[in-house]
Amino acid sequence: MILETKRLYLREMNQADFTSLCRILKDEETMYAYEGAFNDTEVQEWLDRQLMRYKKWGFGLWAVVLKETEEMIGQCGLTMQPWKDSEQLEIGYLFERSHWHKGYAAEAAAACKKYAFEVLDADEVCSIIRDTNAASQKVALGNGMTPADTWTKHYRGVDMPHTRYVVQR
Repeated sequence: MILETKRLYLREMNQADFTSLCRILKDEETMYAYEGAFNDTEVQEWLDRQLMRYKKWGFGLWAVVLKETEEMIGQCGLTMQPWKDSEQLEIGYLFERSHWHKGYAAEAAAACKKYAFEVLDADEVCSIIRDTNAASQKVALGNGMTPADTWTKHYRGVDMPHTRYVVQR
């Protein structure tokens, strides 16, 4: 276990989480900010990327497990993300749709912010959010972040405006 909150714990993902990850990444509605659901190959690549991040940096997106049921309901964690001409420490989160609007993303993101400042000794952390993703914007604002700048990313053949929400120690 990496982190624990009142209702959740966060741990490294492993291959056994593939099915749980599929429930998130293969859902069209959940993946609207990514221009649609992933296929099995893309889900495996996503999982492999997290496993590589754990080895390279000691962090990545972690499995979010609901204590009450021991079920993986989402992912939240810290990653290094490209932003313009730099890499930024980012808090990312993505939850299974049946667990939206229950405060889990906010709870996990707050724990990740604390981890970034207290364990990684970061001076700043951000969340990079697509302009159409109001729910994630709300989580970032609730986590004490403010909009800093914008940039258009090109992904899956689409230009996607993003805003970088930032909080400093």
